[in-house]
Amino acid sequence: MSSLMNTYNRQPVAFVEGKGCYLTDTEGKVYLDALAGIAVNTLGHAHPALVGALNRQAEKLLHVSNVYRIPEQEALADKLAEISGLSEVFLCNSGCEANEAAIKLARFYGHKKGIELPSIIVMEYAFHGRTLATLSATGNSKVQAGFEPLVPGFIRVPYGNIDAVQKAASPEVVAVMLEVIQGEGGINLVSDEYLRALRVLCDEKGWLLIVDEVQCGMGRTGTWFGYQHADVLPDVVTLAKGLGSGVPVGACLAGGRAAGLFAPGNHGSTFGGNPLASVAALTTIETIARDGLRENALKMSDLLRHDLEKGLRGIVGVREIRGRGLMLGIELDRPCSALVAEALAAGLLINVTHDTVIRLLPPLIFSEKEVEELVGKLVPLIRNFLKGFLKG
Repeated sequence: MSSLMNTYNRQPVAFVEGKGCYLTDTEGKVYLDALAGIAVNTLGHAHPALVGALNRQAEKLLHVSNVYRIPEQEALADKLAEISGLSEVFLCNSGCEANEAAIKLARFYGHKKGIELPSIIVMEYAFHGRTLATLSATGNSKVQAGFEPLVPGFIRVPYGNIDAVQKAASPEVVAVMLEVIQGEGGINLVSDEYLRALRVLCDEKGWLLIVDEVQCGMGRTGTWFGYQHADVLPDVVTLAKGLGSGVPVGACLAGGRAAGLFAPGNHGSTFGGNPLASVAALTTIETIARDGLRENALKMSDLLRHDLEKGLRGIVGVREIRGRGLMLGIELDRPCSALVAEALAAGLLINVTHDTVIRLLPPLIFSEKEVEELVGKLVPLIRNFLKGFLKG
């Protein structure tokens, strides 16, 4: 028995090596990775550009502390500002830390406006993390259970409903926080029109618009960030997961009303933005741009969606295939977590979220060959799971 705390329902497999879109376990079996560490391994496994950059940096310097200037961190902040349209960047280690920073920014913004108990409008089925504040912003009672009392200051409304946001307005509200695509919530999307309406409403009310791009950012939807499909600019954007292609790094970006709020002493991180993590993120961004991986995400998404729809057409129990770019969900009419183990046995890594949604988050380097292999393995598993009953 391992001494690890029992906090995960782990699959009975351990991987020892990865290359591209494939992983090899301790027994030598090879698996197609259609999960990418839950949207983390943007460049797949052992990408030569990333491996080379990390080796070179590890030979020079890993960590020095934010007591001092870190040139690699400054370069990363400049690059993130350039591709996001925002003006300031705080670097941390994870998505929940990035969202904690965003929540603190919103509260700080409210207090500066003289609001004693600033509140943030959040969404049903949202997932923003497992720290107490981000857990409180999350819209999942199952993961909140047992950790009460939750942090106050959050007002929950239905996802994608602009009227509900308008009705939730009060003098205490300082921000709206949402995911453009809810990953843990079931691959739910808001429309571009909704996001534009939300931007207008926040401007009218003087609220911050906070967009959590932890799972859908970094080229996964075909643009650097999901909000860019709607041609809007949030005040705060949070990143992590795919930012470092496997090296832990997160970021909270600020602009507009949120720029210039924090001063020395208001927030911090011991490890955040250290040289190694910064180089990992810079290399990830440079490789996405150089190799056209945003465009590839759109191309492979179209092919994958087409082939899945063709393979699952007429199957009773398949409700919908939805998503954007290489962030797709196949919703079934029943809980389907058993498919994770069945796929594993077939040499395929997938995930099930919100009980009934098969979640596909392959690396952005996915190719036509790997799309064909993914569909060839997954479609028979789904058909068998649903007993193969045909409509009509």
